Amino acid sequence: MDWRTIKITMAMDVLRCLSPGMVKKEIAVHLLAYNLVRWAMVTAAKLSDILPRALGFAGAKRVLLAFAKELRGSPKRRLTYMFAITLAAIASMQLPHRPGRIEPRAKKRRPKPLPLLTIPRRLARENIRAQNAARGLIERHEGQTPIDPLLTRTQNRPGSRNLNVGRPI
Repeated sequence: MDWRTIKITMAMDVLRCLSPGMVKKEIAVHLLAYNLVRWAMVTAAKLSDILPRALGFAGAKRVLLAFAKELRGSPKRRLTYMFAITLAAIASMQLPHRPGRIEPRAKKRRPKPLPLLTIPRRLARENIRAQNAARGLIERHEGQTPIDPLLTRTQNRPGSRNLNVGRPI
């Protein structure tokens, strides 16, 4: 497995820490988690007499995350049994044999041309509400949610069968 695959599978494509020391710690924790998943895969493969490369990493990671709460909360006498079940579930995540399989590392769809969110989401929402209010798109009624006049206008047209005429949708 290469570094790019580890980054994608372990959700390391965007690191959240800012200081160099914390970035190093975040990478170290991701690599520790990666090694723990690989260790569980090797253990499951040995017990099931299959090759570790025949098991899917993403599936093993999902199984460990699904069983994590049970494993944490299990009493010591039941822990061995729960771990055996976890390993059996990981061993069942065998990849199909696909000789000559080559998949391009590319996205099929292009991203939308939207600007990056560079301010807190709360402030961005307030800015949008202020812009809409300045353009007259949103009317505010005391004690009610904002109403978009375009939506209520289409509901109030003659012949409309909408029973919630004049109410926000």
